[in-house]
Amino acid sequence: MEQLKVLVETSSRHVHVTKEDLKTLFGDGAVLHNKRALSQPGQFLSEEKVRLEGPKRAIDNVSILGPERSATQAEVSLTDARTLGITAPVRESGNVAGSAPLRIVGPAGSIEISEGAIVAKRHIHITPEDAAKYGLSDKELVSVKVEGERSLTFDEVVVRVSEKFATAMHVDTDEANAAGLSGTVYGIVSK
Repeated sequence: MEQLKVLVETSSRHVHVTKEDLKTLFGDGAVLHNKRALSQPGQFLSEEKVRLEGPKRAIDNVSILGPERSATQAEVSLTDARTLGITAPVRESGNVAGSAPLRIVGPAGSIEISEGAIVAKRHIHITPEDAAKYGLSDKELVSVKVEGERSLTFDEVVVRVSEKFATAMHVDTDEANAAGLSGTVYGIVSK
């Protein structure tokens, strides 16, 4: 079977917010303003930014990704978690039960989330058609090799299949830096 050559994108720290939390952070009538479309259909980088505050330090100018979600969460790198002074578990996006608490500050107010700070598990978004073509299934774990001066194989990459996705792999900034990734990069998927 043909091996999948997948686009590997770096996902920087960001926040997903509920409509209610957006109102608290940015005031009545607040909406997310689309600054740039992301590779996943319907997803965008907004112009709105917040401050993340942990028990140790804070990180300013953290982007909010749109559209609004059903739960507020912050996705940070392990380096960011250490900077903030939190223990953020490695999880799939949306799996925030028992994750780290965090304070999120906007220009109009702040919120305290009792859980919701995670380090996103490296993953591949894939369409059902591509999954079938390459013999991959939802929640399967695969490896992805990237070439270059700091060639690296990422293991334990979770496959996420949905008709709402465009096929692309996401790693965080720590992982991208370890592999020396920049610009347009592709990786080869193996089981």
